[in-house]
Amino acid sequence: MTPIRVLIADDQTMVRQGFGFLLGAEPGIEVVGQAEDGAEAVARVAELAPDVVLMDIRMPGVGGIEATRRITGAPGATAKILMLTTFDLDEYVYEALRAGASGFLLKDASAAELAHAVRVVAAGDALLAPAVTKRLIAEFSRLTGAPRAPLRERVGTLTERETEVLALIAQGLSNAEIATALVVAEQTVKTHVGRILVKLGLRDRTQAAVFAYESGLVRPTGH
Repeated sequence: MTPIRVLIADDQTMVRQGFGFLLGAEPGIEVVGQAEDGAEAVARVAELAPDVVLMDIRMPGVGGIEATRRITGAPGATAKILMLTTFDLDEYVYEALRAGASGFLLKDASAAELAHAVRVVAAGDALLAPAVTKRLIAEFSRLTGAPRAPLRERVGTLTERETEVLALIAQGLSNAEIATALVVAEQTVKTHVGRILVKLGLRDRTQAAVFAYESGLVRPTGH
């Protein structure tokens, strides 16, 4: 199998080297480069075409959020962004999701958690830390105000079953849990998820969840 290519962007040398060492020891993961700020990260992504970028939120100059926006907004963008933060409810995480991040990871994560997060984000087949990500997306949606009409119109391109699946993704359910809820095979759910991403032009499940909230298909609860 082709290894997952990872770029590490952080202004702290020890963090870059530490994560590089941990990921370099993992099977199926290759660290292809490092960057010490957002501007360098954008340039290195264009040069190296990594599958996943570990992106620190706070960096001097061009920060992680602006770098994420530039990377995910580039024509033909394929790199998934995994934000690095020191707080599980960092105020910037909401903005990072809107910028196009696929998930986030605490800087004190273990080697196993780090490798798992990279694999999950690379695959695009599951939300990263579903309970926390769900909470973040709900809060993020509350902060962004009213549903956006153009997004609501795009929901209309989905079938009734695809709309059901999208709503369940936004609630943080895995494919297996969605399959149980809808009484269908897990492979059927995977097919629906794939079609949803294609129809809506989304990269992964995290972005699908954000879309569900922003379009008004799903309303945050408990806020």
